[in-house]
Order: sequence, then structure tokens, then C-alpha cells
Amino acid sequence: MPNRFELIAQKASALPLEIQDEIAEQWLEDIENELNWQKTLQQPQDKLVALAREALRQSANGETQALGFDVARM
Repeated sequence: MPNRFELIAQKASALPLEIQDEIAEQWLEDIENELNWQKTLQQPQDKLVALAREALRQSANGETQALGFDVARM
């Protein structure tokens, strides 16, 4: 029994070549995006942690304003 990837490739191979090319291009783009995302997640998050701490400090000191989705609607 083929794995899911083999099954997808088998079904896609039954499509016209131009559609196969479109699918392949999208897959390649998706794979590249996923690899980049995984690389980003593996990097140290020091800057993000510092920004989060600063935001929490500002909020605790009343230095922020409620905007957008977090504003209560009347």
C-alpha cells in the first residue's frame, strides 16, 4: 500500500501536464515556505522575549491603549 505522498503523486500524474506543473510549483513554494518557517522557529527568540517583556511592563504601568479587536464595543 503506497504512503500518502505516493498516492498524491500517483493521482496527480493522471492530470494534464500543465496542471501537474501548477501543482508542482505550488508544492515547491509551500515546501520552501515551510522550511523557512522551521528555520525561523529554531532561531533564538531573545528579541521577541525582550519585546514581550517591554509590552507587559508598559501595560502594567498603564502606558498602553486598547485598540482594535480588544476594545469593548458599545
